[in-house]
Amino acid sequence: MDTISQLQSMGLTLPSPAYLAGMFLFSLIGMAAWMAGKRMQKATTKWLGVALMFYPYAVSDTRLLYLIGVLLCAAAVWAWRTQD
Repeated sequence: MDTISQLQSMGLTLPSPAYLAGMFLFSLIGMAAWMAGKRMQKATTKWLGVALMFYPYAVSDTRLLYLIGVLLCAAAVWAWRTQD
């Protein structure tokens, strides 16, 4: 417990379990979208999958993580359905 308080005094905080679960979930969905886009040669779906895999590293707020993740998932599904 002393190590955690030392890290917090240095300004470092550990992510919440909800954040870690969201990061794992959206990265997994992103990997599936990237593989599907690559297999079907759909560039938009592939790049949205890449965005889903890596955006959690730039977002620190849990609510924002889920909001952006849901929007990117919706965009990936829309791109996958509408492209030729």
